[in-house]
Amino acid sequence: MLTHLQLRDLVIVDAAELEFGEGLIALTGETGAGKSLVVDALSLVAGGRASGDVVRQGAERAEVTASFTGLPAAARAWLEAQSIDAEDEVIVRRVIGADGRSRAFINGQLVPIQALRELGDHLLEIHGQQEFLHLLKRDAQRGLLDDHLGDPSLVRPVADAFAAHRDCQREFQALSAAAADRDARLDLLRYQVTELKSEVGTVADLEELFAEQKRLAGRGRLAEAARQALGAVYEADADTAHDLLARAHAALRPALDLDGTLEPAAKLVAEAAILAQEAGEALRRYLESLDVDPTRQDEIERRAAALEGLARKHRVAVLALPEVRDRLEGELAKLENAATTLGGLQQRLEDLARGYRAAATKLTAGRRRAAESLGRQITDLMQTLGMAGGRFVVEVRAAAQEFAAHGADEVEFLVSANPGQAPKPLAKVASGGELSRISLAVQVAAAARSAPLCRVFDEVDAGIGGRVAEIVGRRLRELGERSQVFCVTHLPQVAAQGHRQFRVLKLTDGKTTRTAVAPLGPEERVEEIARMLAGVDVTDPARAHAREMLSLAAGTPPQPAKANARESAGRGRSRR
Repeated sequence: MLTHLQLRDLVIVDAAELEFGEGLIALTGETGAGKSLVVDALSLVAGGRASGDVVRQGAERAEVTASFTGLPAAARAWLEAQSIDAEDEVIVRRVIGADGRSRAFINGQLVPIQALRELGDHLLEIHGQQEFLHLLKRDAQRGLLDDHLGDPSLVRPVADAFAAHRDCQREFQALSAAAADRDARLDLLRYQVTELKSEVGTVADLEELFAEQKRLAGRGRLAEAARQALGAVYEADADTAHDLLARAHAALRPALDLDGTLEPAAKLVAEAAILAQEAGEALRRYLESLDVDPTRQDEIERRAAALEGLARKHRVAVLALPEVRDRLEGELAKLENAATTLGGLQQRLEDLARGYRAAATKLTAGRRRAAESLGRQITDLMQTLGMAGGRFVVEVRAAAQEFAAHGADEVEFLVSANPGQAPKPLAKVASGGELSRISLAVQVAAAARSAPLCRVFDEVDAGIGGRVAEIVGRRLRELGERSQVFCVTHLPQVAAQGHRQFRVLKLTDGKTTRTAVAPLGPEERVEEIARMLAGVDVTDPARAHAREMLSLAAGTPPQPAKANARESAGRGRSRR
């Protein structure tokens, strides 16, 4: 249930803060006053599209904040999956900048707009003035019927079975295509695998080979550097590092008897002399290792060239060749066993097809049961919405395409608007006004089975009046008994059925225009509904009629008019 809505700098609303309760909430006002602004605001907190045009002129950004309590189980599960803390309340905030950039927050946590849409699906259900256009689409008709299934779990197995069958079929087709030129492909794969296996080892082997090639290519520079270092450290004619360290140690040795504190220094000098000797031996061995057998050098150069050629051939880096070899070996093995694999895939396809048909048959049976029930419900509702003798039929028939994610059925809504006429497709029979009423009947039937969301109806009563309008109002009030319902309406018969009523006013000082939304008290409701009945000049008979309508809607006897009814007319509490 929506408990609180705060608007700031939205279109022509500078600031408004509204508190809502349970039941049917009617939103009324003069034409053009901005009644649909509340609907637009709720659409924004539900993740609807937004642009900088929604920001009030002169402001930097628009903000909409909505608080919901009594969260449905699906909303609580979604919040828990997103690790968003929420006990039994969620606060959704949407900020739209004048540059069109948008940010969304759920309980203070910044989230993507897509996340707002996902949560909005669990909190709000908005029905616009053109809802009946959506009703003409086959996909929408099938989806609405599936919402009325006695067992909603019938849909998921069909989608899963279709996906598994589709994936297996793609694999089978790919393998069949490969098997068509199997012999030529086998010859090529065998040649490529043999060629790669003869030259390509592990990635570590390749790295070591190219490191050795690099070392051999720089052998001259390496030998010169090692010889110079060896001469300086150990093998020069005089004054090598080893000679100097040996003389230093010899000079210190006699002094140790005079001062023992020289012993650590003397020890370090002696160790340095030993290290210089070991370094010289290591350099000598390194120089010897540079004397490579020319045959070995030729082999390394050959292998490096071969590997680079293979890399160019397969259009990969040299170090990626082991991966290419493994992949081709796998393809070769698969193709060599293609007959066996194709047979296994063929059997699996048949098993998956049987599983899909079994799940689709159960779904078809469930849809036919739901179609009969939904048809009866909407037919009954049509009788009370000015379409006496009309009949609504939900037809479920076999689809031309057997395998589909939604099952093997085509669903179509048929209607007979008058007695004695055979039901025909909805788009071909019903007029605009009839479509609007049928749409409302469908929505009422859908709401009876769905979760207790906050439902918003934006002038879905357009094109009707009189007795039918009163019946529509009663139906909406019935919905309000089960869940919170907002209804933007211009019909007094509908507004009178509301448990609460808000008036939308457009205010102007000649320079600027703004909209205010105010809750109405009992006498203020009388005055507003009287205005809706009478038009420009509100008369006492109109007020009496309005009072009677409100009393009948509430199930109480009409109350006499109060003396100060006119004085209180038009006054409302509006927090701006």
